[in-house]
Amino acid sequence: MSGAARTVFSLCEDETFALGRRTGRALRPGSLVVLQGELGAGKTVFARGVAVGLGISESEVSSPTFTLVQEYRGGRLPLFHADLYRLEGEGEIGALGIEDMLHAGGVVLVEWGERLPGHLRREATTVRFEDLGEDARRIHVESDPEDGWLEDA
Repeated sequence: MSGAARTVFSLCEDETFALGRRTGRALRPGSLVVLQGELGAGKTVFARGVAVGLGISESEVSSPTFTLVQEYRGGRLPLFHADLYRLEGEGEIGALGIEDMLHAGGVVLVEWGERLPGHLRREATTVRFEDLGEDARRIHVESDPEDGWLEDA
Protein backbone atom coordinates (compact mmCIF):
# COMPACT_ATOMS: atom_id res chain seq x y z
CA MET A 1 0.00 0.00 0.00
CA SER A 2 1.28 3.43 -0.78
CA GLY A 3 0.20 5.81 1.92
CA ALA A 4 1.03 7.42 5.18
CA ALA A 5 3.11 5.75 7.86
CA ARG A 6 3.54 6.65 11.49
CA THR A 7 5.17 5.09 14.51
CA VAL A 8 3.70 5.75 17.93
CA PHE A 9 4.70 4.55 21.37
CA SER A 10 2.18 3.22 23.84
CA LEU A 11 3.19 3.03 27.49
CA CYS A 12 0.09 1.18 28.69
CA GLU A 13 -2.96 -0.76 27.53
CA ASP A 14 -5.12 2.38 27.78
CA GLU A 15 -2.96 4.14 25.18
CA THR A 16 -3.09 1.12 22.84
CA PHE A 17 -6.87 1.00 23.29
CA ALA A 18 -7.16 4.75 22.56
CA LEU A 19 -5.19 4.37 19.32
CA GLY A 20 -7.56 1.57 18.30
CA ARG A 21 -10.57 3.73 19.15
CA ARG A 22 -9.27 6.59 16.95
CA THR A 23 -8.71 4.07 14.17
CA GLY A 24 -12.25 2.70 14.50
CA ARG A 25 -13.76 6.18 14.24
CA ALA A 26 -12.00 6.77 10.90
CA LEU A 27 -12.69 3.43 9.21
CA ARG A 28 -15.09 3.18 6.28
CA PRO A 29 -17.20 0.32 4.90
CA GLY A 30 -14.94 -2.29 3.33
CA SER A 31 -11.88 -1.31 5.37
CA LEU A 32 -9.36 -4.04 6.12
CA VAL A 33 -7.09 -3.66 9.16
CA VAL A 34 -4.21 -6.11 9.42
CA LEU A 35 -2.65 -6.56 12.87
CA GLN A 36 0.83 -8.03 13.19
CA GLY A 37 2.92 -8.83 16.26
CA GLU A 38 3.85 -11.55 18.71
CA LEU A 39 1.53 -13.06 21.28
CA GLY A 40 0.73 -10.53 23.99
CA ALA A 41 1.86 -7.54 21.92
CA GLY A 42 -1.47 -5.69 22.18
CA LYS A 43 -3.43 -6.79 19.10
CA THR A 44 -6.64 -7.69 20.96
CA VAL A 45 -6.49 -4.54 23.13
CA PHE A 46 -6.23 -2.50 19.93
CA ALA A 47 -9.10 -4.51 18.40
CA ARG A 48 -11.34 -3.69 21.38
CA GLY A 49 -10.51 -0.02 20.83
CA VAL A 50 -11.46 -0.29 17.14
CA ALA A 51 -14.78 -1.85 18.15
CA VAL A 52 -15.52 1.00 20.57
CA GLY A 53 -14.57 3.51 17.87
CA LEU A 54 -17.20 1.86 15.67
CA GLY A 55 -19.79 2.12 18.47
CA ILE A 56 -19.62 -1.51 19.63
CA SER A 57 -19.47 -2.31 23.33
CA GLU A 58 -15.97 -3.19 24.55
CA SER A 59 -17.37 -5.99 26.70
CA GLU A 60 -18.51 -7.89 23.59
CA VAL A 61 -15.02 -8.16 22.06
CA SER A 62 -12.73 -11.10 22.72
CA SER A 63 -9.90 -12.73 20.83
CA PRO A 64 -11.37 -15.05 18.17
CA THR A 65 -8.47 -17.52 18.40
CA PHE A 66 -10.71 -20.57 18.77
CA THR A 67 -13.75 -19.36 16.83
CA LEU A 68 -11.55 -17.85 14.07
CA VAL A 69 -14.06 -15.07 13.24
CA GLN A 70 -16.29 -13.02 15.53
CA GLU A 71 -18.94 -10.75 14.05
CA TYR A 72 -20.06 -7.71 16.02
CA ARG A 73 -23.06 -5.58 15.10
CA GLY A 74 -24.74 -2.66 16.79
CA GLY A 75 -22.20 0.02 15.88
CA ARG A 76 -22.13 2.37 12.91
CA LEU A 77 -20.58 -0.49 10.89
CA PRO A 78 -20.40 -4.24 11.49
CA LEU A 79 -16.99 -5.53 12.61
CA PHE A 80 -15.63 -8.88 11.47
CA HIS A 81 -12.73 -9.79 13.78
CA ALA A 82 -10.63 -12.70 12.50
CA ASP A 83 -7.63 -14.47 14.01
CA LEU A 84 -5.34 -16.46 11.71
CA TYR A 85 -3.00 -17.74 14.44
CA ARG A 86 -4.16 -21.35 14.16
CA LEU A 87 -4.48 -21.42 10.36
CA GLU A 88 -1.91 -22.56 7.85
CA GLY A 89 -1.92 -22.06 4.13
CA GLU A 90 -4.07 -20.08 1.75
CA GLY A 91 -6.70 -22.82 1.55
CA GLU A 92 -7.62 -22.60 5.23
CA ILE A 93 -7.46 -18.81 5.17
CA GLY A 94 -9.52 -18.62 1.98
CA ALA A 95 -12.24 -20.76 3.59
CA LEU A 96 -12.88 -17.96 6.12
CA GLY A 97 -14.40 -15.77 3.42
CA ILE A 98 -12.42 -12.59 4.13
CA GLU A 99 -13.24 -11.22 0.67
CA ASP A 100 -16.96 -11.79 1.29
CA MET A 101 -16.67 -9.95 4.61
CA LEU A 102 -15.02 -7.00 2.85
CA HIS A 103 -17.93 -6.80 0.42
CA ALA A 104 -20.51 -6.99 3.24
CA GLY A 105 -20.06 -3.28 4.02
CA GLY A 106 -18.36 -3.62 7.38
CA VAL A 107 -14.82 -3.45 8.72
CA VAL A 108 -12.57 -6.53 8.69
CA LEU A 109 -9.88 -6.65 11.36
CA VAL A 110 -7.41 -9.55 11.11
CA GLU A 111 -5.02 -10.59 13.87
CA TRP A 112 -1.92 -12.39 12.57
CA GLY A 113 -2.69 -10.62 9.30
CA GLU A 114 0.76 -11.27 7.88
CA ARG A 115 -0.66 -14.71 7.01
CA LEU A 116 -3.20 -13.18 4.61
CA PRO A 117 -2.38 -13.54 0.91
CA GLY A 118 -0.61 -10.46 -0.46
CA HIS A 119 -3.44 -9.46 -2.78
CA LEU A 120 -5.73 -8.98 0.23
CA ARG A 121 -3.20 -6.93 2.21
CA ARG A 122 -2.53 -4.51 -0.66
CA GLU A 123 -5.20 -1.96 0.36
CA ALA A 124 -5.16 -2.71 4.08
CA THR A 125 -4.26 -0.52 6.98
CA THR A 126 -1.35 -2.41 8.57
CA VAL A 127 -0.62 -2.10 12.28
CA ARG A 128 2.59 -3.73 13.59
CA PHE A 129 3.07 -4.15 17.34
CA GLU A 130 6.47 -4.53 18.98
CA ASP A 131 6.64 -5.38 22.68
CA LEU A 132 9.27 -3.18 24.34
CA GLY A 133 8.88 -4.74 27.79
CA GLU A 134 6.61 -3.96 30.72
CA ASP A 135 3.50 -2.46 29.06
CA ALA A 136 5.37 -0.39 26.47
CA ARG A 137 4.76 -0.98 22.76
CA ARG A 138 6.09 0.45 19.51
CA ILE A 139 3.17 0.57 17.08
CA HIS A 140 3.87 1.21 13.41
CA VAL A 141 0.87 2.06 11.25
CA GLU A 142 0.66 2.24 7.48
CA SER A 143 -2.61 3.63 6.17
CA ASP A 144 -4.27 5.46 3.33
CA PRO A 145 -3.56 9.17 3.91
CA GLU A 146 -7.22 9.94 3.22
CA ASP A 147 -8.15 8.15 6.44
CA GLY A 148 -6.74 11.15 8.30
CA TRP A 149 -6.64 9.53 11.73
CA LEU A 150 -2.84 9.19 11.75
CA GLU A 151 -2.45 12.93 12.22
CA ASP A 152 -4.02 12.66 15.67
CA ALA A 153 -2.13 9.53 16.72
